[in-house]
Amino acid sequence: MVTVRSLRTKAGTEPITMLTAYDAPTARIVDDAGIDIILVGDSVGNTSLGHESTLPVTVDEMQSRTAAVARATDDALVVADMPFLSFGVDDASSIENCGRMLKEANADAVKLESGPHTVELTERLVQLGIPVMAHLGLTPQRVKEVGYSRQGTDRDSAREIIDLAKAHAEAGAFSLVLEHVPANVATQVTEAIDIPTIGIGAGGDCDGQVLVIDDVIGMSDRVPPFAAQFGDVKSEMEKAVGAYRDAVESGEFPAEEHSHVEDELDELY
Repeated sequence: MVTVRSLRTKAGTEPITMLTAYDAPTARIVDDAGIDIILVGDSVGNTSLGHESTLPVTVDEMQSRTAAVARATDDALVVADMPFLSFGVDDASSIENCGRMLKEANADAVKLESGPHTVELTERLVQLGIPVMAHLGLTPQRVKEVGYSRQGTDRDSAREIIDLAKAHAEAGAFSLVLEHVPANVATQVTEAIDIPTIGIGAGGDCDGQVLVIDDVIGMSDRVPPFAAQFGDVKSEMEKAVGAYRDAVESGEFPAEEHSHVEDELDELY
């Protein structure tokens, strides 16, 4: 079983694998494959709930999805992504919302889209026994401000990412996601802190990698330039659904073996 403590020992020694999952069947497959971390991402807004961004996702939705994933997971570390405005508004509500993910959804940790405003919160959460995964670079909850463009592309913003990474490591975060930043910036962050870095569009020098499960299995309509598709589940689903439709319309389904007849129930009237 992967724990926060065992994960920290992997920094610089062996690659860390992380994927998203939003439901029990997917989580079971990811867990059985030996993935280290399952992130119940607020990307569920885009992938499963029909939203254009992650912003509309609620704490209740994340709690429900996280609980489903946790029930199906035996070995992977389950991390709940905290949705937009569920943290950072005030300490009391931030702590309560994060605590729900551990108390009610059985998550192992939470992830915060991080910035200067989350350093003290990270420290307080860790003091209370809530492990925190930080997240720097492209943070989709700020899409209205920065869009989806690469971050840390000039010296000042790159230095800020490095400084914030150090601050969150010192505050007690057990790992750090780096999203859509130059690979050489991610390398410097990885060298500067003693907790694992997990990259997504951040090059190969991070301690681990994370992708959205829909991109990996071919369910996404648009795959980000830093992601890769490793299967084509969408095509297989389309074939299966089409075959079902044809079988019903032709009368081939249901066949005799799909039905049961109770002899004593003939001629009821």
